[in-house]
Amino acid sequence: METQLGFAHFIAQTDGVGRFVLGVLLLMSIATWYLILTKGMQILGTRNRSRRFLREFWAAGSLAEVHTHIHAQGAHDPFSQLAHDAFTAVEQHTRKGVERLIDAGSADEYLTRALRRSIERTTSRLESGLTMLASVGSSAPFVGLFGTVWGIYHALMAIGVSGQGTLEKVAGPVGEALVMTAAGLAVAIPAVLAYNAFVRSNRMLLAELDGFAHDIFTFVSTGARAGEVVPIAPAPTPAVSAAPRIAKVGT
Repeated sequence: METQLGFAHFIAQTDGVGRFVLGVLLLMSIATWYLILTKGMQILGTRNRSRRFLREFWAAGSLAEVHTHIHAQGAHDPFSQLAHDAFTAVEQHTRKGVERLIDAGSADEYLTRALRRSIERTTSRLESGLTMLASVGSSAPFVGLFGTVWGIYHALMAIGVSGQGTLEKVAGPVGEALVMTAAGLAVAIPAVLAYNAFVRSNRMLLAELDGFAHDIFTFVSTGARAGEVVPIAPAPTPAVSAAPRIAKVGT
C-alpha cells in the first residue's frame, strides 16, 4: 500500500485542473530561477564594472581624461553612463543652445535634468524582472492552496462514494493533495528571498549613484580638475553642497 502512494500516485490520480495548477507552478518556478540567475549575474557584473570605473575616475588627472577614457572604452555601468550623459549634456547645451523646451534653462539646470534622466533610466533597468518575482512570491502559495483544496474535494467525493471514511482511506488522498501546498511554498520562498536581495542591492547602488551624481555635477559645472577638489565620497546620504540637489530615484 505504501508503495502506491506518493507524488507520482497523486499525478496519476489528479484531474485536468490539478495538472493545470502544477503546470502553472512549474512555469512560475522556471521563471523565478531564470530571473535569479540572470539578474544575479547582471548585478555582480555591474558591481565589478562600477568599482573598476570609480577607481579610474578618482585616479584621473582631469575631466578631459575621464571623457577620453569613456569615449574609448564605452559606458558599460551606471556610473560611467552617468558621467557620459553629463558630458553629453554639457556639449549639447553649449553647441545647440536653447532650441527646444527640453533645452530650456541655464546650463546647470540642463545638466541637472540630464543627470536625473540618467538615474531614472538606470533605475528602470535595475528593476526589470522584480515585478515578476514579487508576483510569484505573493501568488504561488495561493495557487498551491487552490490545488490542495481541489485535491481534498476530490478525495472527499471519492470517500463519500465508497462509503468508507477510515484513516487509511483519508490519509493517503489528503496527504497527496497537500503536496500542492508544498509545491506552492517551494516556488514562493526563493522568489521572495531573491526579490528582497535584489531590492536591497539596487537601493544601495542607487544611493551610491545619487552621491556620485552630486560629484559629477560639481566637477562638470565648475570644470575643475579632480585633484583640485576634495572628492565627496559616495554615500546613501550625500553631503549638502551649493550645487542643486539631484532627486533621489528608486529609494
